[in-house]
Amino acid sequence: MSMTGELSNHSVAKAYAQWARFAPIYDLVFGPALSQGRKDSIAAAERVGGRILDVGVGTGISLKDYSSRNRIVGVDYSEPMLRKAQARVKEHQLKHVEALAVMDGTRLGFPDGAFDAVVAQYVITTVPDPEGTLDEFARVTRPGGEIILVNHLGAERGLRRDFERSFAPVARKLGWQPEFPWARLEQWAARNGCVRVIERRSMPPLGHFSLIRFERLTTAKRPQMADAVAG
Repeated sequence: MSMTGELSNHSVAKAYAQWARFAPIYDLVFGPALSQGRKDSIAAAERVGGRILDVGVGTGISLKDYSSRNRIVGVDYSEPMLRKAQARVKEHQLKHVEALAVMDGTRLGFPDGAFDAVVAQYVITTVPDPEGTLDEFARVTRPGGEIILVNHLGAERGLRRDFERSFAPVARKLGWQPEFPWARLEQWAARNGCVRVIERRSMPPLGHFSLIRFERLTTAKRPQMADAVAG
């Protein structure tokens, strides 16, 4: 169970079951406004290529953007959301989608190194155990593969930080943590020892989101921040 004030599996499932009831609104909210982050994370995964795991696939709005030359597996904690994704795969005949499954990110039902890349779009701040989820991402990514996140990261100072902290109780009811700091990802990478950060860059809208790429190392060691990482 997460510490007091953070998300729980029950609250996440409840929030996203409500979102699924209004799928067109969900797709509008998470569609055009966040499209650049989705496209850039997919482009990063396709530079790796092969078998790609999309965690938190939701209603499947990203599935059409993947190239047919890759194999995509999508998982989501919300069964109502996944039903929308399954309907989308059928409607658009997305043959590159290998499978869709209801799954908890902290207990992925795949063997070690099963994927060339793992993509998580706007996910890591919506799970009760971000570090445990990231550990699973690292486990199922092959050495030399990549974990690609695109997500809102909390401001470290100023009025935006104050707003995010005051808005946090409302945001949790909607299924996410707006004050999630970059430092947690840095600390996770150092503790895990099997990954290193190879890119961090700001994304629209207004630079409030970030694309972060981790390389899965061949051997475990304390990672060093890559020169490509931006502050």
